[in-house]
Amino acid sequence: MEQLMMLSGRNAKIYIRDRGAVFFSFLSALVVICLMVFFLGDMNVDDITRIVGAFSEKEYEQIKGEAKLLVLAWTFAGILSINAVTVSLAVYSGMIKDRVNGRLNAIYTAPVSRLKISLGYIVSAWLVSVFMCIVTLALTEFYGVTQGMEAYTLTVHIKLVAMIMLNSFVYAALMYPLSMIAKTEGAWSAFGTVIGTLVGFLGGIYIPIGALSEGIAGVMKCTPIIYGTSMFRTVMTETVLGEIFQGVPEDIVDEYRNAMGIRLTVSGYALTLRDEWLILFGCGMIFFVIGMCMLKYGKRADR
Repeated sequence: MEQLMMLSGRNAKIYIRDRGAVFFSFLSALVVICLMVFFLGDMNVDDITRIVGAFSEKEYEQIKGEAKLLVLAWTFAGILSINAVTVSLAVYSGMIKDRVNGRLNAIYTAPVSRLKISLGYIVSAWLVSVFMCIVTLALTEFYGVTQGMEAYTLTVHIKLVAMIMLNSFVYAALMYPLSMIAKTEGAWSAFGTVIGTLVGFLGGIYIPIGALSEGIAGVMKCTPIIYGTSMFRTVMTETVLGEIFQGVPEDIVDEYRNAMGIRLTVSGYALTLRDEWLILFGCGMIFFVIGMCMLKYGKRADR
């Protein structure tokens, strides 16, 4: 265990010292914030205001103010989901550099098993991702409170931290086998650019899943990112969504949840939080097993 923690700490320090890697791991989140501030935010607020205004007796300004808070919470949930992907990807750039510079072969000569070395990269990606996502949660919640949101309760915070840990595990496990395939820093950088571009779409963050065709929505549901995003949205928007849609028919509220990806349906079945947890955990374990199988194969190939 001591060797594993030393390896994990070493890999985490490499990431933190690389300011460029830290910045680019948050680039997708910055893109989401810019889109919401300058383009998509007002459109979403207007849509909510129009829907609620048709049924509620609240003043227009009150509805609009609550709609802004709902869009903020919805956006923050997407940012948390994105960060788990991009941070994990950035941490593994250290592994690519170790391989290219020959340091990985030197590490293999140490009296440490290959399994521990591999777990060192996975655990470091997981821990750094968890830490960065918790920092992101604190910053976004602080900003939301300054805009009029209520601070999340202790119970909600516990749920969110548990979700962050699960979501980060999925992408720490996913990125490991992918990093074993990439042989050069250029290849990993190009892969990171593609993933950074796609993650916002696959998570239904740039464009809500309800605005897309059934075919594209079906493709999104084949990836774990949409389930993680939906999981965060369900918890983070629960209070403000209940307040703004008070008095609105339940079928209208359900339609909004489905359209905005707050709730997902698969083959007509509405997924619960437990279902999304199980899907994500299953994906994480599958990726982890694939990575361990590739490690075993690679060990034999090196002989």
